[in-house]
Amino acid sequence: MSASGPPGSPHPPAGEKGTAMAATTRPPADGPDPDADGPDPDAAGSGPDTAAADNGSRGVAGTAARLHRRLVVDRSRLGHRVGYALRHPGRVLPHLRRAARDAWLRHRHPDHVSYYSAVMASDARRSPEAAVGSANRERWLALGKMQYDYLVGHGLRPHHRMLEIGCGNLRAGRLFIAHLDAGNYHGIDISPDILLHAHRTVAEYDLREKLPHLSLTRDLRLEFLPSDHFDVVHAHSVFSHSPLEVIDECLAHVGRVLKPEGFFDFTFDRTEGEEHQVLREDFYYRTETLVALARRHGLHARFMDDWERLPHKQSKIRIARSPEPRLT
Repeated sequence: MSASGPPGSPHPPAGEKGTAMAATTRPPADGPDPDADGPDPDAAGSGPDTAAADNGSRGVAGTAARLHRRLVVDRSRLGHRVGYALRHPGRVLPHLRRAARDAWLRHRHPDHVSYYSAVMASDARRSPEAAVGSANRERWLALGKMQYDYLVGHGLRPHHRMLEIGCGNLRAGRLFIAHLDAGNYHGIDISPDILLHAHRTVAEYDLREKLPHLSLTRDLRLEFLPSDHFDVVHAHSVFSHSPLEVIDECLAHVGRVLKPEGFFDFTFDRTEGEEHQVLREDFYYRTETLVALARRHGLHARFMDDWERLPHKQSKIRIARSPEPRLT
């Protein structure tokens, strides 16, 4: 998988090359769950056991067992934390530093949006790629390309209008902007610091003539956006960092801005065990919890099985006003 898009999409600057490897939510030394947004070694076609799986049912059974363990583990439990520390001793001190920083930020910013905006500002000072969940530039390019390929494969065309919630520094947005007709991309984010980096991405990839809209927001009520306007709304690795009340706020309002046949795709950290969170940064939800929340707001919800085949640990749900959304 190349980091450069189809004809007309921006290519990475000289000396940078994309790979098929997705990005991680946090650089391995720093994050509360460094693999939350990264390539899934248990996914089909990836990881050290792929060859064994090809040779017979033993490999398939082993992969399935590891995937099941990942989906039921509670990362907030003391036993898991101790075991993780024993397996990764070099990550203990960085994790403690991050936990201390997060505790201080939560004390200063009691509401979640202000708190996570401060987290983003802190991370962006170190690296804009790290702030949006990529360990390095190569992974930043690769995960953006994965998101882009998926939505183009699901019918995203240049004449469509797109809203990206949590656009960050345009990891995927740079490709969507290049693909869409001028003025058809609107990105929003809670972090002014990361939006400044998004402006630099627009300049770096020479996307000025595409007239992207980049807006700062303090909530997900979307009240400044027009009704029945967007064909596609997209939120990658946003709900994985959001408590349920923030997700509920978004689902209560996103239907208004969607066209009747449009859809809203979002990723989330899935668990089949007890729902939990780590450091108020990473939140793990059962699929049925989010599907029920969407239905409460009169929306249709569908778990996207084809996304599960990609080398990425988060899962994806599609929300729509129509039971059979389609892009035209």
